[in-house]
Amino acid sequence: MVRFRKDLRPTLGAFAMSSGDSMFTVPRRGLLSCTSVPSTVELAGLAKYPFLQEASAFIRAEHVTLEELLSEPAYARARAIGRARVVEALEKGPDAKRVAIAPADQLSQLLAYPVARILVSALEDTYLTRRFALREAIAAESLLEEDSDEVILHIAAQLPMDLRRENGAFRIHFSDFLRFTSTMRDTPWKLINQPVERGYVRLRREKALRVMRNAIQRHIEQGLPLPVNEEILTVFKGDLREIRGVLEAKKATFKAEDIGKVSITRFPPCMYNLLAQIQNHENVPHMGRFAIVAFLHHIGLGNEEIYRVFGDVPDFAADVTKYQIEHITGTSSPTEYTPPECSTMKSYGICPGPDRICLTIKHPLSYYRIKGRDRRPRGESASTAT
Repeated sequence: MVRFRKDLRPTLGAFAMSSGDSMFTVPRRGLLSCTSVPSTVELAGLAKYPFLQEASAFIRAEHVTLEELLSEPAYARARAIGRARVVEALEKGPDAKRVAIAPADQLSQLLAYPVARILVSALEDTYLTRRFALREAIAAESLLEEDSDEVILHIAAQLPMDLRRENGAFRIHFSDFLRFTSTMRDTPWKLINQPVERGYVRLRREKALRVMRNAIQRHIEQGLPLPVNEEILTVFKGDLREIRGVLEAKKATFKAEDIGKVSITRFPPCMYNLLAQIQNHENVPHMGRFAIVAFLHHIGLGNEEIYRVFGDVPDFAADVTKYQIEHITGTSSPTEYTPPECSTMKSYGICPGPDRICLTIKHPLSYYRIKGRDRRPRGESASTAT
């Protein structure tokens, strides 16, 4: 069995918790909760939605220690499922049919969640964290489609989200609607196009679940990465090597090319990462879209060339995208915006980590200019180097 030094010994509860679960309250009697040992149905629900507070409390009540989960043969299946869950987040779409009938398998599915969080935390990769959170959220959305309204409301309350039932549908407070749809630019998702009454937006069930997907993704993503010590890294050395290989192979397939006259090889890591995510059909946050548009504009791309870059963005809205590009580039506004500085990129979580040149600069445009000087042929000026 793995032995942790007392000063470095983490708890399994820490890895089972999602963001905002700094302490556990006594679970309420009823849905997805228990006052003693849960029934089979309750455990099945916890296995489907392992980010719930009750799931963490259940693991504690079972007295499963982190040392046991990492090394005991009894939990080998949980470790295998957790590893597979991370790999599949990179390689495949979400698998909604996770929960088996046998209670033993349900427990393995539940324990696989902290295992997966450990692996994601150990690799400390922003792209992997986002992919894992997105996959878990889409899987939860798919499962909720078949679940009761009571389950939906219970989960919404923990995100937290002010979601209520009303006349066979749902209503959500407008502030939560704006918060959890901020990356959805399509016209049908604009607040002005929603029925609003007394501060609440009325939503059909499927639209409410789509908003919940975003909220669940954010809930999971904000809880990662967690601190991982050397003992854990040693235990998962082989698994981490495998996942890192899949991650690197995935990033190598990104289509960071064919966007005009600029040189992709001169992009700083942050801009290359944003461009790769866009061209790999990822949902880039608003600040990331702003940064890449301003960057591409200042290194010489025209508005139409920039617009073509965004053709594969999820929730793509042509009119909104064109308006934002024209606004950022100064075509339709008095201000020609520049990309955020490196410190701002870091504060928004869109800096994937510095390389050697990053350590000597404070702005992404400086990186592009420096790489141009390093690579241009003898006699070529910096202004003509591409």
